Amino acid sequence: MRSVAELFDVSVVVDCAPGTDPKRLRATVASVLDQTLAGTEVALSGEGADASLAADHPHRVRVGAPRGTYVLSLVPGERLERDACRNLFAAARRTDADLVAGRWTRLTGKGAKEAAPSWAAGLYARSRVVTDLAEAPELVTRDALAAGHCVRRAWAGSVPQGAADPLALALAARRIALVPNTVTTGRAAPDPLTGLPAAAAAQRHALALLTDPALRAGRAEAFLADHVLPCVRALLAVGRERRAGLVAEYARVLDGLVHADAAGSLEPQERIAVLLLASGDADGVRDAAYALERPGTVVTPLVRGDGRVHWSAAHATTSYDVTELGHQHRELADLRLFNRVTRCGRESGRLVVEGEVVVPFDLFDGVRAGVVGAVLDFKVRDAGEKTVPVPVDDVRLKGDRLVWRAVVPLTRALRPRGIGDRVWDPRLVLAVDGRLLPPLDLFAEKETVPGKETALPARPRLSRLTADTWQPYVTAKHHLAVCLLPRRRPARAANALARYATNFRPARMLKQLWKKLGRKYEALHSRRVKVRVYRRVLRRLPVSRGSVVFESHMGRCYGDSPRAVHEELVARRRGARVVWSYAKDPTGFPRDAKLVERWSWRYLWALARAEWWVDNQGFPHALDKPEHTTYLQTWHGSAYKRMGFDEIRHKTQNAPQRDGLARAVDRFDRFLVRSERDVATLARAYRIPEDRLMRIGYPRNDRLVAARERDEREGRFPRPALAAELGIPDHKTIVMYAPTFRGVPKDNRKVRLQLDVGRFAERFGDTHTLLVRAHYMEAAALPVTPPGTVVDVSAHHDVSELLCLADVLITDYSSIMFDYALLDRPLVHFAPDLDAYAAERGSYFDLRTRAGGPVVETQDELHRILAAVKESDGDWQEARRAFAAEFGAYDDGGAARAVVDALFTRKAGK
Repeated sequence: MRSVAELFDVSVVVDCAPGTDPKRLRATVASVLDQTLAGTEVALSGEGADASLAADHPHRVRVGAPRGTYVLSLVPGERLERDACRNLFAAARRTDADLVAGRWTRLTGKGAKEAAPSWAAGLYARSRVVTDLAEAPELVTRDALAAGHCVRRAWAGSVPQGAADPLALALAARRIALVPNTVTTGRAAPDPLTGLPAAAAAQRHALALLTDPALRAGRAEAFLADHVLPCVRALLAVGRERRAGLVAEYARVLDGLVHADAAGSLEPQERIAVLLLASGDADGVRDAAYALERPGTVVTPLVRGDGRVHWSAAHATTSYDVTELGHQHRELADLRLFNRVTRCGRESGRLVVEGEVVVPFDLFDGVRAGVVGAVLDFKVRDAGEKTVPVPVDDVRLKGDRLVWRAVVPLTRALRPRGIGDRVWDPRLVLAVDGRLLPPLDLFAEKETVPGKETALPARPRLSRLTADTWQPYVTAKHHLAVCLLPRRRPARAANALARYATNFRPARMLKQLWKKLGRKYEALHSRRVKVRVYRRVLRRLPVSRGSVVFESHMGRCYGDSPRAVHEELVARRRGARVVWSYAKDPTGFPRDAKLVERWSWRYLWALARAEWWVDNQGFPHALDKPEHTTYLQTWHGSAYKRMGFDEIRHKTQNAPQRDGLARAVDRFDRFLVRSERDVATLARAYRIPEDRLMRIGYPRNDRLVAARERDEREGRFPRPALAAELGIPDHKTIVMYAPTFRGVPKDNRKVRLQLDVGRFAERFGDTHTLLVRAHYMEAAALPVTPPGTVVDVSAHHDVSELLCLADVLITDYSSIMFDYALLDRPLVHFAPDLDAYAAERGSYFDLRTRAGGPVVETQDELHRILAAVKESDGDWQEARRAFAAEFGAYDDGGAARAVVDALFTRKAGK
């Protein structure tokens, strides 16, 4: 028979401090009692423990020490997911772990929304057992064990400080089991201001326990990112006097905790913000915090020296080097300057605003400052682009600041309607040498705008019953604005009456009806309804003879093989009925074609009636192909990584998901291949029958074959007209960087490139121009570099035009390598993560042994290759030509003509 202690598998300890909110405590206890693991008890501790809870549930709630085999800690307000204890206990039994940890979420500070820390996704991505903390350093470098873990009670008692110190437990544990399940929710949102002293104390304790240099370094970096930087950001919203006191206090708290190596791991702006806080510079922290909130803003008078750019003349050391930000390469019109309001008051019935604009690099000398003018533009918020300009009376240079003063007759200058235009945002527009610069927001602190003391009368066009007072105030984004308010009794009464009229029962019912109609309208235009209508109605419509719907990369561009086929078809058959789909913006698509937006009703109509579909990736899987339609799939590249049913992720999917892919692929009536390698990889991976394959090459590569033949006849110059359009002089070597797509679709979110573009520009900027071509599902986050050194060509529609322009291609595993090899020009593979990528995604061949150019893993190696590319390229010509012959055997320059000859001319009856 089991003892009382053995009856409980998991004890949940709830630490109740004095003054604990009873409702929060009961919610926590209820989440424990609701666990699917029967052997779970609650052990209440602390002076705030509610003994009545133990009386209500005597068998599972007690005030006292825990008795379970494993112990999990909560604080009042936190809740356990229903299967949390079951998941933790099962993992503990299965792995014999001393400590088991899972995901936890915390409130974001915005209502009831919760989120997990950003670093938790990688840590808890899968179930695993950790025997060396180097395998999961976040367990001790981050606050991973702040919640969501349990420990073996008998073992924890032998660890100094026991369960009270999760870090000590992690260091002492033989085995730590990690589970991907969420354990704890409802954790309180951290307060970066009040929490920094406690976080600093915990950091000192952690550094005293950690002996491994890598873990200590990781902990130091994480402390700055997780605790110090949020504190800097929060200080921007704090009043001036309180901020000065807090910064002085935090400087003492952080003494010895901000190390140069750890700070150096941060982005330049973040590094400087941390250093300024550690040094106790309150005004510097304010400026740096604003720069963090508004990236790209120049908040201090930057200075140049020895080819570097520093934060200011007072901070001209290596730690304050901001050369990487690239402000020195921007034109004056492209600089976003910090414009701070120094005074806002009322004088003689007018609003007086004074401020100063930061002037970096001594851009205005005494002579140039004399031709600087300015106006204040008042713009209605969220109501079009109309502005009301008010002249700035005084603009002059004062040291490294441009000071200005404006006297604004608000009552006379601004005549709003009074309804729908109540908030106005002033912005400063500078004119230098007669040239207008982009408008600058007015940063203001609350002490600078003294509330009702700056209020002025207003005269709305709809009478003063709508509003009667202009009130300057500071917005949530720390900018000066003016708001129209009803302050006098008639206006207050009229506004109250208007609120009643719009909120009494008939009006509420009318608004509800209007919202309901809006929801109905949205539902009728949802994809679910469109798919249903397409399948049941549109697909049954008669064919529109000779009509062709083209799409490239899911409507993102006018390019690739669909473009080549389209141009060949239009050139040979006048009046061809051509439709092109676009995803968002039709700019750049052919004017001689009918353009339809992807997933619009016109798009569905065109697809349903088309005689031909032509695309390079796949029309929406949910749209079945009509019986009268022939689908030509040109595809978008030969395969290095595993594709289709060969992908690891497809092998782990359920049957309906695999069936969905099979149905989508089964729509293809013709599938283009460019070599027998495509037949053995792509065609097999997608299970394309032999009779559907067309061994004629890729139409997009006709341009590349023609370019190679022209190079052999005439040489490389003159370059294509595109070089002049991009501003590239003939003496520069053109290098194109085109990395592959990584991960899941990101909807063109900006990603950090593996190639350090800034280093490349610094090393080769005088002699080379780097064209950066991000994958069409992503966008590149590029640093500011000297003009003409780096050009982002990701938005260019047709990559073949760019390949013809490039003298050298840098890629990793992108299928663009197979196309570029046809040009017989230098090809370099920059693949820092080659082994990890091949292991994760799988590959069809060993890139190192089969590549048509050198494979390098570091940027230093890449730079050495590029510096001597002309001398060393001869060593790779034979391998590159063999590579092109193997993977592009059918690319003979006539693919587009062959497609039209084989399909369209016969089908169209020409």
